[in-house]
Amino acid sequence: MAVLPIKLFKPQAALALLLLPFIFSLGAARHAWGQQVLAERTIAAYNDRDQSVYVTGTLAKPPEVRDTYMNLRIDVSAVDVGNGDIPVDGTLLVRLTNDYDLAYGDPVRVRGRLETPAEDEEFSYREYLLRQGIHSILLTSNITLLPRGEQRSPFWAFLYRLRASLYKEVNTLFPQPEAALLNGILLGIESDIPDDIQQAFKDTGTAHIVAISGFNIAIIAALFVTLFSRLFGKNLGAALAILGIIFYTLLVGASASVVRAAFMGSLALVARQFGRRSLALNALFVTALLMSLWNPFVLWDIGFQLSFAATLGLVLYAQPWQEAVKGFLLRFLPKDTVDAVIGPFSDYFLLTFAAQLTTLPITIYHFGRLSLVSFIANPFVLPAQPPIMILGGLAAIAGKLHHPLGQVLAWFTWPFPAYSIRAIEFFAGFEGGVYTVGEFGLLTMLLLYAILFGLTLFWSRLAAFRPLINISLLTVLLGIASVNLWRTAANGPDGRLHVTFLDVGSAETILIKTPDGRFVLINGGPSPSKLLNQIGREIPPFRRKLDALIIAAPQENQVAALPRILDQYPPMAAFWAGNRQTSYSARTLDEWLTKNAVPITEPGPGDLLDLGQGAVLRVFSVSPRGAVLGVEWGNFKVILPIGVRHDTFEELENGTRLGPATALLLAESGYSPSNPPDWLRNIQPGMYILSVAAGDFDGRPSPDLLKTLEDANILRTDLMGWITLSTDGQQVWVSVERK
Repeated sequence: MAVLPIKLFKPQAALALLLLPFIFSLGAARHAWGQQVLAERTIAAYNDRDQSVYVTGTLAKPPEVRDTYMNLRIDVSAVDVGNGDIPVDGTLLVRLTNDYDLAYGDPVRVRGRLETPAEDEEFSYREYLLRQGIHSILLTSNITLLPRGEQRSPFWAFLYRLRASLYKEVNTLFPQPEAALLNGILLGIESDIPDDIQQAFKDTGTAHIVAISGFNIAIIAALFVTLFSRLFGKNLGAALAILGIIFYTLLVGASASVVRAAFMGSLALVARQFGRRSLALNALFVTALLMSLWNPFVLWDIGFQLSFAATLGLVLYAQPWQEAVKGFLLRFLPKDTVDAVIGPFSDYFLLTFAAQLTTLPITIYHFGRLSLVSFIANPFVLPAQPPIMILGGLAAIAGKLHHPLGQVLAWFTWPFPAYSIRAIEFFAGFEGGVYTVGEFGLLTMLLLYAILFGLTLFWSRLAAFRPLINISLLTVLLGIASVNLWRTAANGPDGRLHVTFLDVGSAETILIKTPDGRFVLINGGPSPSKLLNQIGREIPPFRRKLDALIIAAPQENQVAALPRILDQYPPMAAFWAGNRQTSYSARTLDEWLTKNAVPITEPGPGDLLDLGQGAVLRVFSVSPRGAVLGVEWGNFKVILPIGVRHDTFEELENGTRLGPATALLLAESGYSPSNPPDWLRNIQPGMYILSVAAGDFDGRPSPDLLKTLEDANILRTDLMGWITLSTDGQQVWVSVERK
């Protein structure tokens, strides 16, 4: 099982044992010096005071944009506690709850209370941020952009602009959630990946696919070496490949795992040029040594630990296992057949198992979970990753040069991330696929590693690496065409009206697909990533527009997602019911629509929107809070009281003119005063739709409303995911995401 034969009494080994105490002393001194440097920074001296302070500094990195907030990393230059600016040093993490257009190097000033990051028995957020040089956190909703002075670093400014530009291009070329996955794999930007998809990757042990590490760097290195060697010769090509690896590492953020992988990849290329086999084990430990000298806290970084352990597993076990399997197969199969299958089998089964074997104790120690399905999921998903990186990267670059060319390449790329997501979700649905481990302490983890590496010392065989065999180009092209045609047909017009209640949390968001294949979105909910994920699955992958956007309630939780998604799905027209100044997101949305010359219509009671073939969207009532709408076609009628207020029910005679209905959306996520008994009784719906978040913060739906409807047919997004009502005007079909 091991790689290297070890003679326990070599002179070199004895010398190494003698030097160990000295090396450990140096390590302890370096760690202590790092802590001393951090302690001397004074920003933390203003933490946890009972007063707000003004902090001045510059953005050390571009904002990390999340669904409902953005994180800003600020290099602090001054603090004002009421007596003028005091020069200080250190790094501050600001959580900003409103959207601002900020960039790397912007000078800013924020006001708020400085706090020490929290910690408890299970996790220390303080230590986690301290390893990144962050000493304080501050929560605020406002920030002041100061006059820009001298550019901090033109090189980093260029890298961040390039990364942002490629990120935007990927979002333009690809639908969601595939665009979010591509941005995670290619650029290290994972913030757009919805929580449920991220959890699916974790549950199936495939999260390493999204986190840029050795696997991604290996693909990049192979691509650069092949390309540059053919263009500039072997030696210059290798040098340019190393520069390309360094550039990519900096572009994606240079996290600990990426730096480790880049350093090892570069060492491997250097050894190859000198005609020597790369001493991977030595390279791995040299890389860890240099990284810990630069930042002693990296050893406590979970990403670094997992990356180091995975690489160690590949170095120790991959080739010996490949040789063993090859020898076994040669007993039963011809040599040509074995040579043909051993490469892919090793790449997608043995390498995966080798990496998982050495990361397993760390994973259980930190997360207390064991993914039993990971050994099955990885071999099914890994083959799609090289095409994702290569074709996806080419599509993004080509799109920046000439958008139509990028769109053609995106057409070839899309099936691979789409397959990856669907496969991961399929395996994540296996019952019992994740096992929760009980007590698993540090000593238990170290004992497991001692047993594993002790057994490893007894075996030492190396085998030549077998490259992945090429698959027929024709098969690939036919497969790509089939997947694209299938997806386009599945999401194309089918002569039916589809009303889908999206699972976006405690908000009412509806996507209507008309009989002739047009798409109308009503509201957007609070989460951009959830909204993009769901409409990206419903709208054909390269149909990047909405035929109409309807604002039926302008409250913050109803429209907060929209300003962030409309660049990817711009509407051809907008219909706005309610006060445009009601919320921050409503004002931002109104500005976006005006800036992009989207025609806005303010509907009134009785207005109709033609959905085709006799189907209509009817406006029953309009108030400053929004509108009550209805979707009708033949015998089908769905009532959508999205923007109700107390006098709406009186205006509509408690629903006596609206019923009977096929379905009724429960207003305000099942808030009892917004769903009076007379209203429910008069509309006489065949079913109720409840759009609410699991564990709603406000305790919705109201218990008394559920008591009133205890015998009714209620379809809930928190339990069933998205809910689609489909009709041909006569019959109704109901489909849900989860049974």
